[in-house]
Amino acid sequence: MLFLVISSPEPAKPEQVREARLRFRDWIANLRTKKKVLCFYPRAGRGSVVIFDAASNDELHKLLTEWSEIVPASFEIYPLATPEKAEEMLR
Repeated sequence: MLFLVISSPEPAKPEQVREARLRFRDWIANLRTKKKVLCFYPRAGRGSVVIFDAASNDELHKLLTEWSEIVPASFEIYPLATPEKAEEMLR
């Protein structure tokens, strides 16, 4: 299952979150190697946009909990369909 997740981190001075942001980047890189993250983009200013490929809502919940442990944030979550699946549903 694909999920688009947009984060808005809690306000903090940049120097207070530099180390956490570096740990977050390492965490994302690890998930990319496992094919759990399909793409990752930092937002201008603060926050990130990530497309997760999670097997279930429970797995997505686990990933978002891990994310929040590294960088506390609020999330907007959008379930996605692949273009192929969307085409199949249209037919």
